[in-house]
Formats: sequence, structure tokens, C-alpha cells
Amino acid sequence: MFEDDDTRQYAVVVNAEGQYALWPVTKAVPEGWSGTGVSGTKAHCLEYVEREWTDMRPRSLIEGRST
Repeated sequence: MFEDDDTRQYAVVVNAEGQYALWPVTKAVPEGWSGTGVSGTKAHCLEYVEREWTDMRPRSLIEGRST
């Protein structure tokens, strides 16, 4: 589904734990995820995620609470 095909358009989505993912713009954002307002080619979206998601730990772990 997500092979390296830079002609498709993706949206960057994020969940409550602060984890990011790329999602095809042609599909509805899955429950539990929200759009970030960033979309474009796979390369563009990955650049954004690399800049923004600097700590891979879930937010609950960072904040020291259980999920």
C-alpha cells in the first residue's frame, strides 16, 4: 500500500500519543488520528515528520503516566 511511489499525495497524521504517520489523502483519517494540515508527496511529508517527531517515545511515557 505504501511503496516508494512519490506521485501519490499523503497527509501527515498524528495520534494522542504524539506518534506521526503518513496517510493517503484519498482515504479518511482513521479513528484516533488527526490531520496536521501538512500534505504533499511522500518525501515532503517525511521531511516534516523528521523535523517534528524528534522523540519517538509515546507522550504518556514522556510525561510519566500510564496509557
